[in-house]
This record gives sequence, C-alpha cells and structure tokens, in this order.
Amino acid sequence: MRFVPLLVLALLSIATSRPAFGLDFSRPQPLPVERQVPPARDIPYPGTIGLNVDATDVARGIFRVRQTIPVAAAGPLFLLYPEWLPGNHAPRGPIDDVANLRVTANGQDLGWKRDPVDVYAIRVEVPEGARSIDLAFDYVSPVSAAQGRVVMTREMLSLQWNLVAFYPAGYFTRRISVAPSATLPAGWGYGVALDPVPGQPTGSPRDPIAFRTVDFETLVDSPLLAGRYFKQIQLSPKVRLNIAADSPGELEATPQQIEAHRQLIDQAARLFGTEHFDRYEFLLSISDRLGGIGLEHQRSSEDGVATGYFTRWEEQTQRHNLLPHEYVHSWNGKYRRGADLYTPDYSVPMRNSLLWVYEGQTQYWGYVLQARSGLVSVDNTIGALAMIAASLDQKPGRNWRPLIDTTNDPIMAARRPQPWLSLQRSEDYYNEGMLVWFDTDMQLRTLTGGRRSLDDFAAAFFGIRAGDGGVLTYSFEDIVRTLDGIAPYDWATFLRDRVDRPRPRAPLSWIEKGGFRLVYDRQPTIYWRLEERRRKNADFSYSLGLIVDNTDRSIDQVVWDSPAFAAGLTNGDVLVALDGENFDSGELEERIDSAATSRQPIELLVRHGDQFRTVTIPYYGGNRYPRLERIGNKAGWLDYLLAPRR
Repeated sequence: MRFVPLLVLALLSIATSRPAFGLDFSRPQPLPVERQVPPARDIPYPGTIGLNVDATDVARGIFRVRQTIPVAAAGPLFLLYPEWLPGNHAPRGPIDDVANLRVTANGQDLGWKRDPVDVYAIRVEVPEGARSIDLAFDYVSPVSAAQGRVVMTREMLSLQWNLVAFYPAGYFTRRISVAPSATLPAGWGYGVALDPVPGQPTGSPRDPIAFRTVDFETLVDSPLLAGRYFKQIQLSPKVRLNIAADSPGELEATPQQIEAHRQLIDQAARLFGTEHFDRYEFLLSISDRLGGIGLEHQRSSEDGVATGYFTRWEEQTQRHNLLPHEYVHSWNGKYRRGADLYTPDYSVPMRNSLLWVYEGQTQYWGYVLQARSGLVSVDNTIGALAMIAASLDQKPGRNWRPLIDTTNDPIMAARRPQPWLSLQRSEDYYNEGMLVWFDTDMQLRTLTGGRRSLDDFAAAFFGIRAGDGGVLTYSFEDIVRTLDGIAPYDWATFLRDRVDRPRPRAPLSWIEKGGFRLVYDRQPTIYWRLEERRRKNADFSYSLGLIVDNTDRSIDQVVWDSPAFAAGLTNGDVLVALDGENFDSGELEERIDSAATSRQPIELLVRHGDQFRTVTIPYYGGNRYPRLERIGNKAGWLDYLLAPRR
C-alpha cells in the first residue's frame, strides 16, 4: 500500500467539505429596507407655502429659489422633490440640478439629510418654537442639450414649478396650498394659467409677480413661459395663444395662419361639446435655443418648436400637429385620466397601462383636428397616416412584443435611442394606439351604417361635466361600456385583440373601410418629402431597409431582417461611396430604381469607426414609398372623418 502523507489527506478532507470553488464564502444577510417617508393622506396641510423664484439670471440659466414652509410641530419633517412627473409617464424629476440647498428656521441653520432609500426626499429636524422653515437653493438648469432640456436662454425661459419647489411629505399634493411668485427679466412678457394677485406694484423691474394661492398639484400643472420677444393672441373668449420667439420676425403670423388656430378651438368645441376649463393658455416657444417640448396640462400646454413655425409654414407640416395634440390632452389625459396614472403625490409610481388611450386616442384626435381646422391639409394628413401605418405594419418587433408592453417604455428605456428600433419597438402606444382608434371608428360606422362614429364616443366620454376643473379617472371597463352604449358589440375582445396580444400586422382594417388602400409607390408623397427635409434624412425603409442622415451620411436605423440588415449594415455605419463614387442619397434613390431593371447589386463603401468595408446589396425591388390610394371616385368614411364639422 502506497504511503499518503497526512497533509495530503487533510487537504483532500477539506476539499470534499467545502463548496466547489474551494472557498468557504461569507454569506451576509441584507439589511432591511426601512422607509421613513410618511405616505400621503387626503387631509389639508396646515398653512400656505410661500414660493419665490428669481428667474433673471438668463445668461447662466440659474433659477434662485426661496421657500417658506409653515410647520405645526417640532420634530422630523420630510420634504419631497417631484419625481414622477405627469405627462412624462416616468420618474424624470431632475433633482441632481438642485444645488446650494440650505434650510433655516428663525435664522438658525438646521442642516438636512437625504433619505438613503427615497433619494428625492430630504429630512429636516424642526426645532422647538419654529412656526416655519425657510429653504434657499439654486436650480442650475442645463445650458446645453447634452445636459438635458434647455429651459432658459437670453431671449426666453420656461418656468416649470416642479423644477423649483419641494413639498412636505404625508399629504395629497392637491391639499397643499402654495402662494407662488416669480421675478422675470425687465420688460419680458409672459403667459401662464395662474391669476396674478390684483393691485400689486409693477414699478420696479425687480418686483416679483405674485400669483393667487393654488394647491401644489395645480401649481405643477401651470408652467410659465416668458420672453423678450413675446406676443399674445386671443383665439376664443377662453383660449389664448402665448408666443415667445428667438427674434421678433418669428412672431409674425398671417391672418390665415391665425384663423387655422381659431378653427382648432372651434372644431374641438364641436367635437367634445363642453369645456371643463375656465381658460386655456397655449405656451408656444419658437426657438432653436430653448429645448423643444410638447407637454400637456389641464389649462395650458407647453409647445416648443424650432424656428419657422409661421415664417416657413409649408415646410413645418408635422409641427402643426403639436398644438392639436396637446389641446386634446386637456380632455384626454388631464381631465379624464387612466385610474392607475393618478397618484396622490409625485413620489408614488405611475402605471401606464392605459396610455394607448391617453396618448393613442389623443394622437388620433390630433390628426383629425389638424385636418378639420386646416392647420394641415387633408392630403398631407392622409400622407402622414400612410407613413405611420406602413411603419407599424412592417415592424418585426410586433411578432414578439404586444402594444400594451410598449406603455412601459418611458420607464424602461427613458426615451433613449434604441439600437434596433424595428425589433425592439418603442413608444408605439402613441401611433399604434392611434391606429386602434381608427379601427374603432370605422367599426362603429360599419355597425351603424355610418350613423355613429368615434365623435359620439368623444362627446360621451370626454365632453361631460362642463366646468369641472378636477380629474375624472376611468378604467378599461368604462371605455367598453361607453362604446357599447354607442353601438353594442364585443368591444372588450375587439380592443384586447389589438392591444394585449402580439400581432404580425398592424390594425389597418380601417383603411379599406374608410375608402382607401395602403400601397407602395416608386414616388413618395409630398408629405414624405417634407418630412425628409425636416428630419434631414433619406428614408429607404421599405426598399433597402435603412434611413440615412443627410448631414453626415451615417445610418440612423437599419430595419431588422431587411436587405440592408442581411448585407451586414448597422446603425452608425457611415456610407462613404456608392458604386465607387462619393456617396449621395439622391444618387442612391436613382440607383435603387435602376437596379430593378439592370439586376446589378448595389455596392457601398462603408466606414464604422476607423474600419472600412465594402458591402454588396442584391436588392432589385425598386423604390417603395407608402401612400393611401383612394378606392373608386367617391368620398369614403375617412373623407367624412377628416372634414370640418359645421
């Protein structure tokens, strides 16, 4: 028998008694997550918060904030910064831009501590005898798009109160009273859905503008737009268009352009039948410096577009959809809101399951009203619908991901660009949600012989309780019940089939019911060309399966399983040459057409980073651009849908 040393036996014994890796790992137990912040209660907060914002440092984009918060007793007080922001559908509160925060009471520095679990909460110890505490801080807003949305320039500013205010935890925000005021640069005009306190002095440029006391929820829902070059236009007795621009020339609008905006208000009133607001303020910024935006509010909307909104009217077709969309949101999304989206304060997560109604039907009415009002021609509206329908119908991602799951994208993807958009899908609840409602409209017309339509749903579901400035929530069952009252049908199955399940094709039965068919033509529509110019790209999605950025010849998107995908192209590739010549997107369009007859593959020299390669694409199908083609010579239901109401 061989002799085995005792040391070897000992090591073998240890090896057989320990984990496979040969180490006895430490295994700690996690510390419990202790939430200290009190939940919101539906009771009034004692006292009124004072809030003053000095917005005069436009050169550096700094808002200087002072808050006075009354307190009822000594002890710990939690203050919250708005995190889950309405209309963002996600936690977007930029608390990282809050700086120089100091908390005092009776001149004594109290200090503060951020909660380790709820980082949007700070804890303050209120001393005995204090009747209020004072907050002073700076909101250092982004000064470039790389840092976030620019909200202040030398010519204008966008004051969103949620950026510049804390509120006490433990209360519904609608039960917290605030007396806001703002100091603006001298001579600037402003628009806001708040009422100034009457009789206040205005002699000094440093005098703040004091507004009547409102609850914190209303304050957050009432942003302010101010500008050096500013104009107000009354569109109706209740609705006003406030415009701030980079230069005076951008404020100039023709009578016909203003009349189209007035018709928007008139057509919306005819559609919904009631107005639940006492007044409404469009806050339109026309700027290449202030960040663009489209954000809905109950009594106003933030509408930020690039220069040329009026001065290059014919080139700005898609941007004329913004105001109709945001205006509809006052009814759909702000007044009537999915029940799981309404929260007691801005620390409670919002759930987005009904965004295909909130955004999808708003998208639907936005396109309908842009045509009915004349903001966008019927032909260009139909061109836009063709582009949207084709895009959604040919997305490979629809084979695995249902529409309902895209309502989670604002939270999951944080609106970052997607590497494979056609496969991953993005926030399709906007446009595919719209197609679901086109399908619903045409189904209502089919069931009733054209006597009833989604117009009847709008009046029955949104146009109720005139003057009710609150929030009326709804459920899926409420939607089904209202549709059933217009035309009895199995609406629950109809909607669930289109929303809850993956579908290889988009909901497009409305097109033929409406008197058209979706076709692909060698020549694009006028709308397609307008969009290519606006986006500065060349779109070959339905031929090669790629979109080229014309500014730098890079590929914005490659469609999954397209000819370009099969050839190995990917997003970010730069197209250097076409068939041995310097690349030009116009030449590529011609080359795609000629390949259909010559049967010669398309050859591209491609650069990715510092690497070059030659790519050959054997595609011979010619250019393909979507359009809606009329069936026959008579007007169809889609024509009636887009026609103005009298």
